[in-house]
Amino acid sequence: MDRFLYIAMSGAKETMHAQAINNHNLANANTDGFRQALATADTVPVRGPGYASRDYTQVGNEGVDFSKGKMQSTGRDLDIAIEGEGFIAVQGPDGEEGYTRAGSLHVDAFGLLRTAQGHQVLGDGGPIAIPPAEQIEIGTDGTISVRPLGVGPEALAAVERIRLVNPDTDALQRGDDGLFRLAEGGEAPADAEVRLVSGMLEGSNVNTVEALTRMIELSRHFEMQVKMMDSANTLEQSSNRLLGLG
Repeated sequence: MDRFLYIAMSGAKETMHAQAINNHNLANANTDGFRQALATADTVPVRGPGYASRDYTQVGNEGVDFSKGKMQSTGRDLDIAIEGEGFIAVQGPDGEEGYTRAGSLHVDAFGLLRTAQGHQVLGDGGPIAIPPAEQIEIGTDGTISVRPLGVGPEALAAVERIRLVNPDTDALQRGDDGLFRLAEGGEAPADAEVRLVSGMLEGSNVNTVEALTRMIELSRHFEMQVKMMDSANTLEQSSNRLLGLG
C-alpha cells in the first residue's frame, strides 16, 4: 500500500506547487508587461526492489508564457509599449542587465530614467540620464528627445536611445526580481528592428477567468489526492490487522 500513498503524496506536492504559481499569476494580473508562469511536472519511474510500476510526480522547471498582453492607451509621454517582439534593457538590483516589457517610465530626482519598479533604463552608454526639460519624447526606435527649459519647441534634441533587444525567449529565465536574463549569462545584442509605441502600456497576459477556474480545479485535485492518502492509510491499517490475526 505504500506505493499508493507515495504516489498520492507526490501528486499533492505538485498540485500545491501549481497552485502557488497560479496564485502568483493572479496577484500580477494588473502588472504591466507581466508574463504568466507555467507549472510543469514530470513522471519519474522508480526502479529497484518492489513493484516495477512505481511512478511518481516530480515538479519540473517553471515555464513562462510569452504571449502578448493587451495594449492600453494612457496618453502619457513616458509610457511606452513594445510593438511585437522584444524587450527593454534595464539594470537590475544586482547591477546586471535584465529585460522587461513593463514600460511605465519616470525620471527620478537625480535625472535617471527608471521603470515603475525602480530599475534604471539602459541606453547605449549605460543608465540613461535626462537633463532638466520641459518636454520629453520617445521615438519608435527608442530615441529620447528633450526640449530644454526655457527654449522653444524648435530646440528639441536627441539625448540618448533606449537599448532594445530581442533575444530568443527559449534562452531566457526569470529571476526573483521579475526581470528576464539570458540563462547562460551575458548580454543580448541590441536589435534595431524592435519598435516602441509611445503613450501606450502593455498589460499582463494573465487571463483572470482562466486563472480562477484553474484555482478551483487545483483545489479539487488536492482534495482528491488527500482522500487517496487517507484511503491508502486505511487499507494499510486493515492489512496489518489481518496479518496480526493470521
